[in-house]
Amino acid sequence: MSKHPERWSLLDHGIQWNIPQDHVDAHEDHLEMSGKKVSVIVSYGVNQEGKLILSRKVVWPTLRTIPNDTHGSLIHDFELASMPTLWINGNPNVNEKPICFQFNGLLYIRSKADEGIRIERTLFPSTSSKSVYEKFVVTNTSDQAVSIKINSSLSRKTVKGVSGIYFIEVSHDAASEYRLGPQEACHFSLRISARHMQEKDVRTDVRQEKEQRSNLIKQLNQNLRLETPDPVLNQMFAFAKVRAAESIFETKNGPTHGPGGGRYYAAIWTNDQVEYAGPFFPYLGYALGNEATRNALRLYTAFMGPDYQPIPSSIIAEGSDIWEGAGDRGDAAMYAYGAALFALSSGDRAVASELWPAIMWCLTFCEKQKNKDGVIASDSDELEGRFPSGSANLSTSCLAYAAYVYGSRLARELGDEAIAKQYVSSAQELYEAIEQYFGAVVEGYDTYRYYDGNDLLRSWICSPLVLGIEERKSGTIQALLSPRLWSEDGLVTQAGDTTFWDRSTLYALRGLFVVGATEEAISYLLSYSRRRLLGNHVPYAVEAYPEGNQRHLSAESALYGRIMTEGIFGLQPTGLSSFICKPRLPDAWDHMALRSVHLCGRELDLIVTRQGGRLELIVSDKDGFVKFEGAVGTVFEIKK
Repeated sequence: MSKHPERWSLLDHGIQWNIPQDHVDAHEDHLEMSGKKVSVIVSYGVNQEGKLILSRKVVWPTLRTIPNDTHGSLIHDFELASMPTLWINGNPNVNEKPICFQFNGLLYIRSKADEGIRIERTLFPSTSSKSVYEKFVVTNTSDQAVSIKINSSLSRKTVKGVSGIYFIEVSHDAASEYRLGPQEACHFSLRISARHMQEKDVRTDVRQEKEQRSNLIKQLNQNLRLETPDPVLNQMFAFAKVRAAESIFETKNGPTHGPGGGRYYAAIWTNDQVEYAGPFFPYLGYALGNEATRNALRLYTAFMGPDYQPIPSSIIAEGSDIWEGAGDRGDAAMYAYGAALFALSSGDRAVASELWPAIMWCLTFCEKQKNKDGVIASDSDELEGRFPSGSANLSTSCLAYAAYVYGSRLARELGDEAIAKQYVSSAQELYEAIEQYFGAVVEGYDTYRYYDGNDLLRSWICSPLVLGIEERKSGTIQALLSPRLWSEDGLVTQAGDTTFWDRSTLYALRGLFVVGATEEAISYLLSYSRRRLLGNHVPYAVEAYPEGNQRHLSAESALYGRIMTEGIFGLQPTGLSSFICKPRLPDAWDHMALRSVHLCGRELDLIVTRQGGRLELIVSDKDGFVKFEGAVGTVFEIKK
């Protein structure tokens, strides 16, 4: 991978890559954009001759193919050469050379071509239909009249799927010819769409579609606004909200949040959807995100039987099938943790009551999986056997511990004091078992082994820090930030390997803030954010490398967002209408704010400022504000 430090620059509400016009700077990248019925991965860039590279992989999650498995979404690739092309003065060989690329939730490409022609493209998915659009503005910047034509009108391909024949179409709305005088422009659009043969094709105006996409971005920008002195963090956080929230698809079993990446759609996982993304949506105040989380949690309840068989890792194909090829990954611990945290953060008693039986079932399941040493056994972990995890791993036990903590708070809110006390006791027992079983000196660091027999540092030793477990804080931080684990792309999964998964890096950065390693955390967070936002592969957190070629999976962006909410601002619900805030204001900052935070049934602004050697926290809502003051590290308790 190239070491180019920063290819992109910041705009007011986005980023821009300017193409040098005096020398060739060949580079190609890809990003994903999603709507409720379609997703598109756009590959774009510049080749060695300075010409445009552009292709699109379009996914229709609800048009199911054969076999109807995890990856059974209708998918088709559209290379630049296969699309309708521009002819200038009768010449089909348009020499289109990009000037710049911009992204703000929509992808803009500005190019120059022969005969003084300027081409501006805007690519985006429909928010509500099975269509991807490309809006063109072609301008004649010369002093001579120019003829512009599009070489074809409609192409159609048929595919046999689960429910019959599907049509895949490429169409445009251009006139047969445009005669452009000097400084004149023409406007037209391309549309890539798919539908069932018996489904009526509903066309909408491209300007309306673009406005709807832009309005969604504006809505997400308005809620949960991060304000810090660092514009890179502010913008990366804004984009993380978009990627986390846009990847929700309308399926026959309700709205479903999906990872994406060209492979994972109309399906849910106990880690991506329940553990990672679900607890973020209440803060964002995004109703569709909350509904998709409740839907995911609801779909799993059908597998919580009286014999306590493991729940499936994934429910696939619009909820019509399951995948459990990795056995029990600690899925019940993932579910109990994510569901309890989601319920508390939502502040909705009805939601809490609905989810409570499933949370209790999962914690009973965890109890039944305890080994003789008191930690939670599982067949694998969220890496599904890619790396060894033993018969009991640190991640599963840490998630179960957190689930007991949040479960006790939820039980108390729901009036079940006996269960609350039981969970408090279970949490303490598991806390002690984690220390006894996993606590170890690994590669010279006083930290944790990931499983019994593990003698190499692993990235998920960050898990205890995220939960505020500080028994081995110093050694664990040193191990995480050592050259054995930390690379230019964040944490490698295992010391001595080059494979990385952003999810553990994002957990670790959150954990560093949680335990007060603020200066170390902010330094590494800024470095990571600049690389992901302005480097060679932008603008989101990624899944993994080399697997998946750094796909922009959606839930990783939710994990990035949680660095801010639960890490830097130290937000944690203590009940349905109460929470704590333990802000971690870096030394170089004198202020930070989270505005339009939706938490525990309220919409709030949280403003943190430095007052000498102390911190001031202002919590305001529509009814007024409350001011708190305390030393650095103070835990502020906020109640209705």
